Amino acid sequence: MTLVAGVDSSTQSCKIVIRDAGTGALVRTGRASHPVGTEVDPAAWWDALQAAITDAGGLDDVSAISVAAQQHGMVALDADGRVIRDALLWNDTRSAPAALDLIAEVGAGEWARRTGSVPVASFTNTKLRWLQGAEPLNTARVAAVALPHDWLTWRLRGFGAAGESRLGPVLTELATDRSDASGTGYWSPATGEYDVDLFERALGHGAVLPRVLDPGESAGTTSGATGIPAGLVVGAGAGDNAGAALGLGATAGDVIVSIGTSGTVFAVTDTPATDATGTVAGFADASGRFLPLVATLNAARILDSVAGLLGVDHAELGRLALESPAGAGGLVLKPYFEGERTPNLPDATASVFGMTLASTTRPNLARAAIEGLLCGLADGLDALLSHGVAAERILLIGGAALNPAVQAIAAQVFDAPVVVPAPGEYVADGAAAQAAWALSGARPSWALSIAARPAPDFRPLIRRQYAARR
Repeated sequence: MTLVAGVDSSTQSCKIVIRDAGTGALVRTGRASHPVGTEVDPAAWWDALQAAITDAGGLDDVSAISVAAQQHGMVALDADGRVIRDALLWNDTRSAPAALDLIAEVGAGEWARRTGSVPVASFTNTKLRWLQGAEPLNTARVAAVALPHDWLTWRLRGFGAAGESRLGPVLTELATDRSDASGTGYWSPATGEYDVDLFERALGHGAVLPRVLDPGESAGTTSGATGIPAGLVVGAGAGDNAGAALGLGATAGDVIVSIGTSGTVFAVTDTPATDATGTVAGFADASGRFLPLVATLNAARILDSVAGLLGVDHAELGRLALESPAGAGGLVLKPYFEGERTPNLPDATASVFGMTLASTTRPNLARAAIEGLLCGLADGLDALLSHGVAAERILLIGGAALNPAVQAIAAQVFDAPVVVPAPGEYVADGAAAQAAWALSGARPSWALSIAARPAPDFRPLIRRQYAARR
């Protein structure tokens, strides 16, 4: 049996899965925590990766490894390969004014045409512009800019700060993939090239950028860092959403709806998306195709909030919701508890509509919470559909997707078959598939385990009622 390892270096933790390259069967796993915060010393990611490998029983019997990670983060390196300052993560919003400045200078339509996306605070380019204005001395030291997965891949291969790595600070050995490059705001999914003018506009000067690898291409081999054997093939790596799509085996016609702390709706397509409104981010995927994506700020936390208000856990919230009819007796929750990104209403708050003596019941409020959550994601799906995305199947993932009420109501909100994959570490699984691809030269075809297939039960009333309260 040939084994491969896939890593998910997420905001909260580092997870590793070790799978049979031929069948995809899970052999063992490991995990380690990351520090809390929106800016982190990348050394913490490296330490967590090594701890997760140890927790998984090591890599002595593994032939290849690949790293998927949180998108967009800014890892700025000096000429000696040292991290200049703590990395700004995707969820660090201090660069929001910088995003507006970049849009004003270039134009939203031009950004979308040249990069597939309009700048927002999460993107790397806005963080570089913030750095230029807020920390000019640090900006002057920047010799290379990497993303979290780029930096970890570089370290795995033995490169790093002078005196702290086997092979030293060879900045030109930095490598990335299409999916993560497409989240920087200065690489074009349509052309497959960096837009150097846009990069230099953000940072203020030139710097080394990671080489963009093709899907299935190897970045090199491991060098034998502490706890990691030498000679393992290292895959290209990926951004987290693209890693999840690869781990799910998604193809054209599949739309992935992910219910996490925030929500995402994305699809694998054969053509790039360009949206000057900024609603749809025109990313690339990890298979050579494209990954248009819509993000919402409010997702699972909606259920947390309403469950807490009702004094129940999520299971009881779901049971209550199923006591209420479709449309929750006219009760509508607009769930913008933390503002919202889709639609772009950063200062919005949540509201409950349709409250009467008859409609204001615990079951109706429980159902309105789930309907509001899913209708917000369905609005994201509408945005994708407006750009030519086909929705032949909805893959519903995330912890909340296992709630029977969420499954049943999703089948009423989405006008497409809903499939709930079995719980899994799909980002790490996608990285493992990349490792197998880099090792063999062929993309693996691993079976997807399904937890539920709720019967189609589309109820237009739910979305009509929600839309009327916009």
